[in-house]
Amino acid sequence: MHNREKIRNIAIIAHVDHGKTTLVDRLLQQSGQFRDNEAIQERAMDSNDLERERGITILAKNTAISYKDHLINIVDTPGHADFGGEVERIMKMVDGVLLVVDAFEGCMPQTKFVLRKALEQKLTPIVVVNKIDRPNARPEEVIDEVLELFIELEANDDQLEFPVVYASGLQGISGLSPSELQSTMEPLFDKIVEHIPAPTENPEEPLQFQVTLLDYNEYLGRIAIGRVNRGTVRQGQSVAVMNRDGQTKQARVEKLFGFQGLKRVEMEEAGAGDIIAIAGIKEINIGETIADPQHPEALEVLKIDEPTMQMTFAVNNSPFAGREGKWVTSRKLQERLYKELETDVSLRVDPTDSPDAFIVSGRGELHLGILIENMRREGYELQVSKPEVIIKEIDGVRSEPVERLLIDVPEESMGAVMESLGTRKAEMVNMINNGNGQVRLEFLIPARGLIGYRTAFLTMTRGYGIMNHAFDKYAPYFGQDVGGRHEGVLVSSETGTSTQYGMMSVEDRGILFVHPGTEVYEGMIVGEHNRDNDIIVNICKEKQLTNVRSATKEETVKMKTPRILSLEQALEYLNDDEYCEITPKSIRLRKKILNKNERERAEKQRKLSKSGV
Repeated sequence: MHNREKIRNIAIIAHVDHGKTTLVDRLLQQSGQFRDNEAIQERAMDSNDLERERGITILAKNTAISYKDHLINIVDTPGHADFGGEVERIMKMVDGVLLVVDAFEGCMPQTKFVLRKALEQKLTPIVVVNKIDRPNARPEEVIDEVLELFIELEANDDQLEFPVVYASGLQGISGLSPSELQSTMEPLFDKIVEHIPAPTENPEEPLQFQVTLLDYNEYLGRIAIGRVNRGTVRQGQSVAVMNRDGQTKQARVEKLFGFQGLKRVEMEEAGAGDIIAIAGIKEINIGETIADPQHPEALEVLKIDEPTMQMTFAVNNSPFAGREGKWVTSRKLQERLYKELETDVSLRVDPTDSPDAFIVSGRGELHLGILIENMRREGYELQVSKPEVIIKEIDGVRSEPVERLLIDVPEESMGAVMESLGTRKAEMVNMINNGNGQVRLEFLIPARGLIGYRTAFLTMTRGYGIMNHAFDKYAPYFGQDVGGRHEGVLVSSETGTSTQYGMMSVEDRGILFVHPGTEVYEGMIVGEHNRDNDIIVNICKEKQLTNVRSATKEETVKMKTPRILSLEQALEYLNDDEYCEITPKSIRLRKKILNKNERERAEKQRKLSKSGV
C-alpha cells in the first residue's frame, strides 16, 4: 500500500483534438516508466483501432506514473460530448483535473461540457495551455477565455485560483510562462504534486469501492475498475456486492491489480484513495458498490446522461444478406447489443414488435456510429434506420434536444452558412471576428437540424470550415420542417452488376454512389437525383453490339467520379423510408420496400391515411 499523502488522482479533460492523449504520452515517457529501449506507440493510451484511426479517445483509460516518490494516477477521458457517460463517472474517481486547452483554438463546446462536470464534483483544476508552439498561438487571450468560462460555470473561489502551465505535448516541453519553457514536463509534474490534494478518505473504516469502468479478460472475466472510497481491500477477501436495485450478494476478490505505466500489476492489498482493478466477481456492473460484508453500505448510484438520439437496428434482409458477415441472425444481434450495455452505460436497447429489430438509443450520431463500426469489424451484418432525436414530455410540453454549435469559417463563407442554418431553425447567440479572415459563430440549434448537415457544411466552406457541437438542453418542439434531405435518389430497377454503359446513360440525372462492376439489387439506392423526387434507373444495361463501326469512338468519353459514402455520411443521408445495410465489407443504402410497385402502393396508403380518408 502507498503512503496516502503521496497519492495524486487526476483526470485529463479537454475538447476533442486539443492534444491530451499526446500529453499523457510525454508524461509517461519522461517519468521513466519505460526502459530506454522499450518502444512506445504514439498516443499509447488510444489502444482501440478506431481510436487510433480517428485520433479520438472513446473509452476512458487509466495509467499511473511515479514521480519523486509520489504516485500520480492519470485517467484520460473522451472529449466528445457523445461519450458524456464516461466523463461523468471518471470525475468520481479523481481529486483534480488537468484542463487542456489549445493555445490557438481556446475554449470549445466540449471544453465547457467536461469542465462543467468537473466543477460540479468540486474538483481542483490545473489549466494546461497546450500546443504553445503553434505559429498563431494566443496564450494570454486563451487564459482570459478560460477564466470567463470558469465564472460562467459558477466555479467557487478556490477553483478560480487555478495555476496555469504552458506546454507543447508534441515537443515534451512545459513552463509557468509562455516565454520560459523547460525542455521537460517537470513544471507540470511539480504543479500536480503541489496543487492537487491527496485523497482524504479513511483506510480504517469499512470497505467501500464503486465500479466506474469495466474491462473484460478471457481468463479473469469481468474486471471492475474504480477507486477505493474508504477502508482497505485484500486479495482473496470476501465482499458484499450491492447492485442498483438495492440487492446484495456475496463474492470474493480473486485478484487485485494496481496500475504502473500502461501495465496492470498484481497487488496484495489496496487502501482508500487507490485506483485499482478487481477481478473475479461475476456479473458486476458499472455503478455498483463493493463493500464490507459486515457493514454493507451502498454509495450513491451514478447519475448518467440520458440518450438524445435513437436508431432501429435490424437483421439484414437484403438480397445480399449473409454473403460477407459471420453473425447474421437476430439472436446474435441481440446478444451483441446486450453485451455492449454491460460496459456502455449511456446506451439503451429496447425490443420492438418485431423479433428482428431493436431500438438503440445513444448520446448522438458519433456514439451510435462507433458502435456500428465496431460491430461490422467483428463480422456482424445489420441494417439501421435513419437516426432520430428522442422527443420527451417535460411539464406537459413536447420537447426535443437542442445542441450548442460552434463554427469556425472563412469570412467569405459566413453568409451561406448562416442562411443554411436559418432554414434549420438555428438561433445565433454569439459571433467573434478574430480579424484573421476567420469568424467564430455560436448557435443553438435543434439536434434534428444537425442530422446530415456536416456534408453540406463542408461543401459550402470548401472544406475550410470546422464545426463542433455539444448537447445543451431540451426545449419545446420546433415544428415539422427542420433539416432533412431535400434531394431524391436514384433507385436500381434490376439485380445485377452495374456497367459503365448503364451508368453513363443516367449520369446526367444526378451523382452516382457506385463504381462500374458493383453488384446491385432491385430497390438499392445507387445515386442522388438532382431533383427532389426518387426515380428508378437501370445501371446494369448492357450495350447492344452491332457490326456497324461508329465514326465517333466512345472510348474518349470520361465518366464522372462516383461519390462513395463513408459510414457516417451514409447514416446522415438516410430518409424515413430507407435503411443503411452494413456488412463487414460493404455499406449500401436501400429502400425499406425493395419492389417498385409495392413501394408505390405503400406511398399511396400513406398519403390517404394522412389526408384522413
